[in-house]
Amino acid sequence: MATRIIALFNLKPGIDRAAYEEWARTVDLPTVNALPSITEFAVFRSVVTLGSEAPPPYQYIEIIDIADMDQFGKDIAAEAMQKIAAQFQDMADVTFIVTDKLG
Repeated sequence: MATRIIALFNLKPGIDRAAYEEWARTVDLPTVNALPSITEFAVFRSVVTLGSEAPPPYQYIEIIDIADMDQFGKDIAAEAMQKIAAQFQDMADVTFIVTDKLG
């Protein structure tokens, strides 16, 4: 059964949005999408809160579709992924949510 992880995050103070987005496009997205365990990995920038004048509570959302959680554990334990994870943690305050699809 496939697993979906949803990551909700804001950039840390002082992190340049354009620099983060360039890193996401050139490093994070291609690297994670190339992992054997990943079906699809996408990053979304929040735009508005529907029906509200308030800004969205999170600047970015990641959707990580995982075909094999055992393989995912191996993939993220690799040195290259540990480096990318550390870079990401330096830029963002993130909450990762593991989900199960209903129905």
